[in-house]
Amino acid sequence: DSDEEITFVDTLLGLMKNENLDIYVTGSNSKMLSKDILTQFRDRGDEIHVYPLSFAEFYDTYKDKNLAWRDYVVFGGMPYILSLETFEEKSTYLKNLFEETYIKDIIERNKIQNSSDILDILLNFISSAIGSLTNPLKLSNRFLSENKISISHNTISKYLSYFEESYILYSAKRYDIKGAKYFTTPLKYYFADIGLRNARLNFRQVEETHIMENIIYNDLIRRGYNVDVGVVEYNQTEDNKKKRIQLEVDFVVNRGNIRYYIQSALALNSEEKREQEINSLKRIDDSFKKIVIVKDDIIPRYDEQGIYYIGIKDFLLTDNIFEN
Repeated sequence: DSDEEITFVDTLLGLMKNENLDIYVTGSNSKMLSKDILTQFRDRGDEIHVYPLSFAEFYDTYKDKNLAWRDYVVFGGMPYILSLETFEEKSTYLKNLFEETYIKDIIERNKIQNSSDILDILLNFISSAIGSLTNPLKLSNRFLSENKISISHNTISKYLSYFEESYILYSAKRYDIKGAKYFTTPLKYYFADIGLRNARLNFRQVEETHIMENIIYNDLIRRGYNVDVGVVEYNQTEDNKKKRIQLEVDFVVNRGNIRYYIQSALALNSEEKREQEINSLKRIDDSFKKIVIVKDDIIPRYDEQGIYYIGIKDFLLTDNIFEN
């Protein structure tokens, strides 16, 4: 049919007939999302997900290794950051990247009109609460109480899915470890790049507790693991009344039939703090490896309960860490 349009995809599929060609296509999220690739290329293509630089890749570029972590927790792993010198240059680049690339892509792709303010506020809410439990209903209430804006939780849910499709955000579901089931709500959001998150907040909230958690999450995803937020439930009797207690495990990490439990703890500067951090891990009665990651450089070691302690840099710089 002479009216049939030959598209860019048809041209690429035509080239695939040449056996001596490998074809790689890069593109903007606004033009083609990962879920479109498989349908457009009729199962003839594979997706290669390119992540921001991992800490290990970032670390390799530094002469003074002590500065690598300091910079990574603030500016993240967008590669161009490494060619910029000053704080002003780096912060301007990250803010512009967010506005000119990500937000514009989302607005263009999803034909959003008059809602860029809503997107901005929503991103600020999520930025200031990474690693905290939330859901669209909570966010909807926050819009009303803090900004006097009435927006339905369905609309918020839709916008959050746009952020995930554009690889700004990841969501982590909560998994009941003993009951072996998922909770549908609330869940946690993490930023695909911590520098973009910090740029949203004008580099005001760079407290390391949740940033460290976010960096660990991203690295586990990059390594090809499935990552959930863990919940350990148990009954406690107080004043002759049974009370259901929920404790959190930062990450339940799965690949195939292997599982690991991870707690991210900035510091364990007292026995009381250590007990508090490992309380949930001690209540898990399977034999999978349990790991506590701390910010300090420590000699990796096991305690008498079989829990493994390691410093964040060692964890991020050792790809086969789970085999130790």
